[in-house]
Amino acid sequence: MPFVRRNPQGDIVAVLRDREADADEELSGDHPDLLSFIGRDPSESFATLDADFIRVLEDLIDALIDKGVLRVTDLPHGAQRKLSARKGFRRKVIGALDLLGDKDVI
Repeated sequence: MPFVRRNPQGDIVAVLRDREADADEELSGDHPDLLSFIGRDPSESFATLDADFIRVLEDLIDALIDKGVLRVTDLPHGAQRKLSARKGFRRKVIGALDLLGDKDVI
């Protein structure tokens, strides 16, 4: 984890690999202050990106199944269970959020 040097206002002014006398605060790589310093949106964490990417993979699997390139039974049993559980959960959430009849909420 990197060490940071802060100015008197508490803003990060330097990120260092090694601890120094004026930089002894160690931050995790996903700390909001560190992400802001390097120009990344703190809300765009790996968890957020992973969630978005999982949806892309789910849509890709659906497209491959719809085109007959892939069958659900081609997937390992664990993957079938997880995909089915995710689809079931999404259907419940969409049903709860479908106030205006728009099925493409999530």
